Amino acid sequence: MLIGDVARRSGVSARMLRHYESLGLVRPTGRSEAGYREYSSEDIRRIFHIESLRSLGLSLREVGRALDDPGFTPSELVGDLIRQTRERIAAETELLTRLSRIGAAAPADWEDVLRIVALLQALGSDSAGKRQRAALSSAEEAPVPVEALVEAALSEADPNVAGALQWALARSGGGAVALLAEGLGSPAAEVRRRAVQSIAEIPDGEATAVLREALTSSDVVVRRCAALALGARGVADAVPALIDMIVEGTNDVDAADALSALASDPTLADQIATGLAGRLAHGTDDSSVRLRLAQALADIPGPTTSRALADLSHDEDRAVALTARYIRTLRDGR
Repeated sequence: MLIGDVARRSGVSARMLRHYESLGLVRPTGRSEAGYREYSSEDIRRIFHIESLRSLGLSLREVGRALDDPGFTPSELVGDLIRQTRERIAAETELLTRLSRIGAAAPADWEDVLRIVALLQALGSDSAGKRQRAALSSAEEAPVPVEALVEAALSEADPNVAGALQWALARSGGGAVALLAEGLGSPAAEVRRRAVQSIAEIPDGEATAVLREALTSSDVVVRRCAALALGARGVADAVPALIDMIVEGTNDVDAADALSALASDPTLADQIATGLAGRLAHGTDDSSVRLRLAQALADIPGPTTSRALADLSHDEDRAVALTARYIRTLRDGR
């Protein structure tokens, strides 16, 4: 079969067939009387083998080795191809993500594009200072896509940079809460913690709704952070979790402050006092728990609190009793 016929049937151009011949990959078996290349059925079969191996990403050199080296073992080469392909996919995915984020920022001109690229690169810098400056300048220099800010916030370990990213997210203009809420379902505890802390800094109704849902999280750190944030927003749903924090002695001072702020609402004050007194009524052998509950009652108005403090003023633990008496003295002097 002449080279033109082979090209038509195989889909490999005559020029490429000549290139294969120059590399020694496939040589036509003979020549016609007019001197034209003639390919046998075996030659054509080899051409198809070459094309099949090229479709896997092998170079022409690797193709030649695969076809001609009796000691060639494909498993190692295939393993390398898998690794290279994964690396290429990762690089292309990263590029696609970057391009999508630049597009989402709707740059007006190439200077905008360059500023956005510079900020995105700074957010991924090894330098905490550069990451922090990028977060703080994101609202002024160029609008960094919220997806990039969320990704950075969920992976940021430096507390100063994390604070700057949370500030930027709170001013990002929407879309951040839904993306951060996905982080609450992460298998990584650190990611869940960063997600709830970032949501807590966003003062809108959507964030409050997500924080309410977070009160039922199986992650105790998420529950506590959500409770403190909701307490500061005056949400009564946080009361049981805040009381739990006082009993457990975890962020108990912050929890007591949140309950005190909530108790400024007369409709919540008795609910809080009843909750705290209820923990005392059920009894606890741990005097440190009773002491924390007494201290938490200090700023909760109402008769329920007064009765609880009166009982605690006779507590068997001297520190608890003295604390309760002192609080009663302060309350009586108001």
